[in-house]
Amino acid sequence: MELSRLNWVCLLLVVVWTLSGLETPAEAGFCYEIFDETFGSCREVLGDGLSLEDCCLNLQSGFRLHKDAPCESCHPAAWSEWSPWTPCSVSCGEGTQLRSQACYGQGACEGGPRRWELKPCGLDKCCPVMGGWSDWGAWSPCSVTCLKGVQTRQRTCTNPAPECGGTCPGNNIETRSCDTRQICPTHGSWGNWEPWGACSATCAHEGSALKPTQQRHHRCNNPAPSNSPPGDPCPGNSQESRTCDGLPFCPQDGNWGSWTPSGVCSVTCAVGRQLETRQCDSPEPKYGGRNCPGPHVRSHACNTQVPCPVDGHWAEWSDWAPCTRHTFTGRIECREILGYQKRTRRCVGRAHEGNRCPGHYAESRNCYSVNFCTLPGVWSDWSPWGLCEPACGENPMRSRKRECKATYPNYPMDVQAAEGVGKMANTSFWGKVLPMCQPLEKQRLELVEKAPCQNVIPCAD
Repeated sequence: MELSRLNWVCLLLVVVWTLSGLETPAEAGFCYEIFDETFGSCREVLGDGLSLEDCCLNLQSGFRLHKDAPCESCHPAAWSEWSPWTPCSVSCGEGTQLRSQACYGQGACEGGPRRWELKPCGLDKCCPVMGGWSDWGAWSPCSVTCLKGVQTRQRTCTNPAPECGGTCPGNNIETRSCDTRQICPTHGSWGNWEPWGACSATCAHEGSALKPTQQRHHRCNNPAPSNSPPGDPCPGNSQESRTCDGLPFCPQDGNWGSWTPSGVCSVTCAVGRQLETRQCDSPEPKYGGRNCPGPHVRSHACNTQVPCPVDGHWAEWSDWAPCTRHTFTGRIECREILGYQKRTRRCVGRAHEGNRCPGHYAESRNCYSVNFCTLPGVWSDWSPWGLCEPACGENPMRSRKRECKATYPNYPMDVQAAEGVGKMANTSFWGKVLPMCQPLEKQRLELVEKAPCQNVIPCAD
């Protein structure tokens, strides 16, 4: 945690230094091709001795100040995707599940380096009920016809059957030994072959016609055949021989040639790779000699000094403007008079000739103004149970509610554009309404129910 805070302080000093017009000191480190947001780790090292500024010409890259430092993402600080929900804290009954987000990138996220969400689970699951064993079945016949073997019998978990994932304690199979009181004959079997005898030479020169022989033996003792009752002897011969054909020529180990460049830089912006190759030909390995050790390809970082394009993306839509009608001098609130409203959004983040944001920056719609209008209302059904709050504090609670929902007037919604003639336009009600419902447990607008979360999973940090 202290190292992470030091990194943010260093980053803020670099920003202040840059804005003041002074030259920012470039601190060299390790540059990586990819920052993995799933695990918060760097992958595919591009090289060392590179500054953060050069490495982060590509916002997809990752950077370390030194090999033991934590990996930093080059893009501006943003929350990662939510982690999967943890398994429910209990196997039956009511428990909780936890998930989290991590903050990766240059800068800081609002709320710290990690945030959490906690929710209830398993509200309707039943708990396991153990089953009971049936009576044992009959013993099976003995597994052999001579000497001693085994018999088995079985039972089933059906008296009663388990429920909701329950089991029966113990085994469903039982064994016991059985004696046929008969002697089995022992048939002979060969033991392992003894190692081949040595050849007259371990390697040969080209053109040699010598073909030495080698022999090996084995014995009929694994086991030896019995006399009473008589067992079968071992089949075949107790020895065999072969010529030492194909003796290798005396080996010559290989050796690497010089490294030579292969290809151009792998990227046209930021930092990439350039390959070098070498051949095992100084000399080549011959006659079983060892190949050259190590790789025949290596890469080193190549810096284009060109920042990569960054595509623009839309910021959030602004709030809808108030519902008005310029061609009407009176009030349109709470009346069946069509109005018009508009909202806009900005294209942000585009840099280095990246793609512009697709679509339009503004949209409009027809509207009926019900701002501060009193409308009849009806109570909604109970909402689903919400998240456990606080996620990482003591005694988290969950809640649900019923709300007094306004019943909007039956105004026509499929109408011509409000400001002049034109094609059909979408229409919505706009404004904060004042719904009127019969009181429910002395509440007129919202009824809230709370309950404690059970079997809470603690946050990791």
